[in-house]
Amino acid sequence: MNRKLVFAFLLMTTFEQVFAQKTIFLWPGSESKKNIEHDISKAGEGLVDGKPLVRLSDVTRPTITLYPAPKNKATGAAVVVCPGGGYSILALDLEGTEVCAWLNSIGVTAILLKYRVPKQPDQPRFQAPLEDAQRAMGLVRANARQWGIDTARIGIMGFSAGGHLSAVLSNNYKNRTYPAIDDADALSCKPAFAMLIYPAYLAVAEDADKLAPELPVDEQTAPTFIVQTEDDPVRVENSLFYYLGLKKANVPAEMHLYAKGGHGYGLRKKGIGLQAWPQRAEEWLTGLGLLTRSGK
Repeated sequence: MNRKLVFAFLLMTTFEQVFAQKTIFLWPGSESKKNIEHDISKAGEGLVDGKPLVRLSDVTRPTITLYPAPKNKATGAAVVVCPGGGYSILALDLEGTEVCAWLNSIGVTAILLKYRVPKQPDQPRFQAPLEDAQRAMGLVRANARQWGIDTARIGIMGFSAGGHLSAVLSNNYKNRTYPAIDDADALSCKPAFAMLIYPAYLAVAEDADKLAPELPVDEQTAPTFIVQTEDDPVRVENSLFYYLGLKKANVPAEMHLYAKGGHGYGLRKKGIGLQAWPQRAEEWLTGLGLLTRSGK
């Protein structure tokens, strides 16, 4: 979709979305905990396309926030959105709310996942976030009917570390990594599809490059869309080796590599041709039949 049309869409839907948003704490008792999260961004520093961004730190009360697609556009498809930030912070607007608005503009309900960061020193960096992602997917399925979502069309999308988290969930969904709490944890947490935008941590380098051990790709791994640039400081091999793993397992996958653009651009224009990736993603979703209206 043209960037000007997206902006016009945002203007038209601002008031509707403000009143339609719904936030749910993932874990019982979280609402009673002290809220210590805060934005660590400094004025004028680390701008992306000349604009500031939220870098949320110390997230201890993970949530999902519903951004429903407008009724006249809703397809029944939904995406859980995972912002990045190196498992240290969350780029909550650049790779979160702005992405939710774009998904709404193409008829997809978005669910923004605010997962726990920073990583704990005695745990794998993805352990608590994976628990949050599994729990989030179960809660979305549990609420699918009232949210107008087709349970067969719930995917996940992540940026940088959030891309890694999306890939981890795509390969670790058979068993919950935490004790079941309620009926939502009895529902599948497998995403129907995954979208990885400049993903991190997918490959390791020892004697040779290979996939990270937490990514046991097989034929049941979710169909995947991947975007990265060759000048990304996060090695482009992250995407290449994951794509090869998907190909070997006969998992449908589409990858777009751009020469320039770096890392951490979200939907903001940066790099020749790079601004077209949302259009490519929309075409991919259309090709999977996800953007046609569903009977739910």
